[in-house]
Amino acid sequence: MAPNAPRNLHDLGQSLWLDNITRDLLDSGTLKRYIDELSVTGLTSNPTIFNNAISKSSWYDKEIRKQLDASAAGEALFFKLAIQDLSRAAELFMPVYERTGTVDGFVSLEVSPLLAYNTKATVEQAKTLHAQANKPNLFIKIPGTKEGLPAIEEAIFAGVPINVTLLFSTDQYKAAAEAYLRGLERRVQAGLSPDVRSVASLFVSRWDVAVAEKVPAALRNTLGMAVSRQAYKAYRDILESDRFQRLENLGAHAQRLLFASTGVKDKNAPDTLYVDGLAAPNTVNTMPENTLLAFAARGDAKAVLPRDGGDAEAVLRQHEQAGIDLAALSAQLQADGAESFVKSWNELLEAIGAKSKALA
Repeated sequence: MAPNAPRNLHDLGQSLWLDNITRDLLDSGTLKRYIDELSVTGLTSNPTIFNNAISKSSWYDKEIRKQLDASAAGEALFFKLAIQDLSRAAELFMPVYERTGTVDGFVSLEVSPLLAYNTKATVEQAKTLHAQANKPNLFIKIPGTKEGLPAIEEAIFAGVPINVTLLFSTDQYKAAAEAYLRGLERRVQAGLSPDVRSVASLFVSRWDVAVAEKVPAALRNTLGMAVSRQAYKAYRDILESDRFQRLENLGAHAQRLLFASTGVKDKNAPDTLYVDGLAAPNTVNTMPENTLLAFAARGDAKAVLPRDGGDAEAVLRQHEQAGIDLAALSAQLQADGAESFVKSWNELLEAIGAKSKALA
């Protein structure tokens, strides 16, 4: 047993966030208990999580009936439900937000992925959702795709805190960081405060799933970690750059690197692999509930990621020598992820439609 594992991770300087939100998690007091007992200091959500909660339970039935009576439907109905949940969660994390000088204690809500190719519409929805929730510790999630980058810059310039999601490679992370920095620099030029918060979410486990059957056994479950170490070096390089330090002197804060997709998919690998191995100061690890509980029970995050990326480049070379085209794979993973977001979104809207029809 490792009852202090979450506290130890927190003491190493990493924020531990839960990748889950349901009304039951709030109503039962479970989220509050995770905050009090497991050092959870933030939360992320996505359409799949809401889809499962709405379609496979009755937790939302009463509120859906109420919203139907008020003529809400489809996407508008979903956002009402999601903002209710995330506003409650944001309140629970408000003491963390205040105690950490507004660095930690955030929750996240995703814009519609159907707007992915429309920068203006994405930015407008980001501003609208943030205003509707009226919580300073709410991130709006925008994918860090080629099409999403202009929307990220514009949203940061507009003062909306952004969780850049769907990043897989160091190059994709650096592009997201560039969009963030440009947004802050434009605010400075306009006489505005550069204190607009952001995280950049690097997806870890999907790398290892993608190459599991294509690499020697010795390389199994090492690619996601190597990409993460490489990205961490790039993150530290940006924080120490003259460019960021100029902004920091004017009141900017780091766009923190966030490790996402940290649930282990390989049944033969330790279920705390992507938590134990990714401890790093001034970063975030957001994890599914079962991973959180596994880490609380037997986690062992002893060492932090090396500032220089450690053996990242060597491990990445080993994968290339095994025939893996890392640049092509990162592009494919991001494209597949974006497609998956749209699929989950459509399934969510179908679930809401079916539930609305049943309850009408």
